[in-house]
Amino acid sequence: MSSSTDPVRAVASNSPTRRAWRRFRHNRLGFCSLVIFCTLVVLSLFAEVLSNDRPLLVRYEGRFYVPLLHDYPETVFGGDFETPTDYLDPFIRERLNQGSNWAIYPPNPYGPRTINYFAKEPNPSGPSRDNWLGTDDRGRDMLAQLIYGFRVSVLFALALTAIGVVLGVVAGAVQGFFGGRIDLTMQRLIEIWASMPELYLLIIFSAMFSPSLGLLLVLLSLFGWMGLSDYVRAEFLRNRQMDYVRSARALGVSNAQIIWRHILPNSLTPVVTFLPFRMSAAILALTSLDFLGLGVPADTPSLGQLLNQGKANIDAWWISLATFGVLVLTLLLLTFMGDALRNALDPRVPDPPQPQPTPPATTAPKEAQA
Repeated sequence: MSSSTDPVRAVASNSPTRRAWRRFRHNRLGFCSLVIFCTLVVLSLFAEVLSNDRPLLVRYEGRFYVPLLHDYPETVFGGDFETPTDYLDPFIRERLNQGSNWAIYPPNPYGPRTINYFAKEPNPSGPSRDNWLGTDDRGRDMLAQLIYGFRVSVLFALALTAIGVVLGVVAGAVQGFFGGRIDLTMQRLIEIWASMPELYLLIIFSAMFSPSLGLLLVLLSLFGWMGLSDYVRAEFLRNRQMDYVRSARALGVSNAQIIWRHILPNSLTPVVTFLPFRMSAAILALTSLDFLGLGVPADTPSLGQLLNQGKANIDAWWISLATFGVLVLTLLLLTFMGDALRNALDPRVPDPPQPQPTPPATTAPKEAQA
């Protein structure tokens, strides 16, 4: 029974997907980069729990409150005004620590827009016990801005990459599958569109409309798909001449089914290897535009705005150093992941050696032992 299932297991273990995954895991640098990057992204998704100027849970005079999810006026905790509670106020903190009252704060009790009006040092201030990475020139906590700015950059890069992949795959598939005049016409149109001055268009639209992530995402998506479409087009031009495509056409399979079920799965290698590098380019584009003042609104945490503050405040070395460190770490992780993914999908790279299973120990018969 085991001999009959061994060939099936061997075929399953040698499938292209399993072989690529085994190659990727064998690349320690790329695999560790994937684990670290995914961990940072997951932590940034819970940024409000890690860094916020509101307590996670409050027990005051026998009642429980969740300031993280609801705004409470100052009068609820013994204040005099109906304004939203400032939980950094020493008076409020004293009220929440009296008697049986208590409050659970995030590990970093500052948000990305929090300004501590009760700080004892002028801004920007260096790293301290209260602000682990210091503050910027407005008194905002650097660690909170880096956490939220990293999340904004990664989510923007994911959205821009997804849109670029869809547009690039569709355009490249149509060009490569049909070829002829359709391919020639679309290629000329793409070349004309690629010659448009992207930076000038961004400057013009930034002057006409208020800065926003949505507007920036649309503008960059208009130009971010053309590089990928060339790879997909080349793969379709090569794969459409294969025997399995000719057999599908002879059987009367529609063009849509041939593209979706036959050619596209065999043409996704350049798409997959392109993703980490495309995300790196998107993060750099967002950071550069924010540095020039053409990116996100001023109240949105951004790595580019922090770099601009570091340029304006040369003496505040912690601003540039911390921001540059986060940016370099993010780009290095994506680069290592891209290199490992490219090697894993390259058929010319030999497979890593597999550990040989140890044969089960056999027990000699009693007559032989005697």
